[in-house]
Amino acid sequence: MLKIDNLHAGVEGNEILNGINLEVKAGEVHAIMGPNGSGKSTLAAVIAGKEEFEVTEGTVVLNGEDLEESAPEERAHKGIFLSFQYPVEIPGVTVTNFMKTAINESRKAKGLEDMPANQMLKLIREKSELLDINRKFLSRSLNEGFSGGEKKRNEIFQMAMLEPKLAILDETDSGLDIDALRIVANGVNKLKSKDNAVIIITHYQRLLEYIVPDYVHVLHEGKIVKSGSKELAFELEEKGYDWIKNEAVV
Repeated sequence: MLKIDNLHAGVEGNEILNGINLEVKAGEVHAIMGPNGSGKSTLAAVIAGKEEFEVTEGTVVLNGEDLEESAPEERAHKGIFLSFQYPVEIPGVTVTNFMKTAINESRKAKGLEDMPANQMLKLIREKSELLDINRKFLSRSLNEGFSGGEKKRNEIFQMAMLEPKLAILDETDSGLDIDALRIVANGVNKLKSKDNAVIIITHYQRLLEYIVPDYVHVLHEGKIVKSGSKELAFELEEKGYDWIKNEAVV
């Protein structure tokens, strides 16, 4: 599904990614871990096509298509979903209306007509019930006055509605208490399938107690320096990132 080959990228002349190689297949969950400044969020941003980051070498290919010339919105229409560490508030736009607009824009990009209202309402009802979301929540302004957990739950709802091929969760566990963490993890687990893939970017092992990854990759200075199974995350928790740094130097 996703194949990254020798990816070098940075911002304002400062190189952050120094040769990333990664392959993610349909049905897989990959966790990207590493200390602050290792390039985790930059990798997510580059895959999503954020324009402030410049790719200087290498390729990002989704389902056989090189994404180099694709704008962020085009990548979204192709099936890439990126959750944000700090979701923005949009006063006056309800969660429901935001999702209606997002879905119909995606359909328009594929040459389809707007989704009929009854079909849209049915989809919203199904996904909100799947994720145990109260209908009152859907009538609130997007992220306005939301707690950290509510913002993350809303992003998982967006993911459920859009049904992306590749979902990238960038530090989605940041600032969450244990109950909110379980809610988010439960939603992700319900949405996993053999036809989609998930990349989880996190500092900590705790999220991976609830969303079990097929592979764990550790970034250090813009490179993947170690990959393994879920046990690697527990090893990191025990030994810390200095252990990986020392191994990378050797």
